[in-house]
Amino acid sequence: MSRIDRGSRTIAAPPAAVYDALVDRGALEAWLPPDGMRGRIERWDPRPGGGFRMVLTYLDPTGNPGKTSDATDVVDVGFAELVPAHRVVQTAVFQADDPAYAGTMTMTMTWHLAAAGDGTEVTVTATGVPPGIDQAVHEEGIASSLAHLAAYLESGG
Repeated sequence: MSRIDRGSRTIAAPPAAVYDALVDRGALEAWLPPDGMRGRIERWDPRPGGGFRMVLTYLDPTGNPGKTSDATDVVDVGFAELVPAHRVVQTAVFQADDPAYAGTMTMTMTWHLAAAGDGTEVTVTATGVPPGIDQAVHEEGIASSLAHLAAYLESGG
């Protein structure tokens, strides 16, 4: 059975607001980088078949070398499917020389949004994760990004 990395969180915002934060350049730069990183989007095309390039920089790369350089991960993300207020499907390819992180492998991240009372249950599943990315570390990063998404939206992002 192939590996599936997961994370979920209920966010006190309606599905439409969560969806908007998944497809807005400024919002993604604010909340998507996990703890210990900051992000910058270099290219932006928010439509099915479009996507973006994000440069993630480690705030302290000591003991956490980047995949692209000593202090960075560069990832090209495509929007495979955009279903307003319901789902965003992204493909992601890391820019790296090490085949454990890059090569021909494309990771798929599916963000499923479901109304949950006054909020939204956001469930993230990742398939095709490069073997060099530890599953527990990846799921911790997903949880961190979801916590940042919640904080962003719940503070009026």
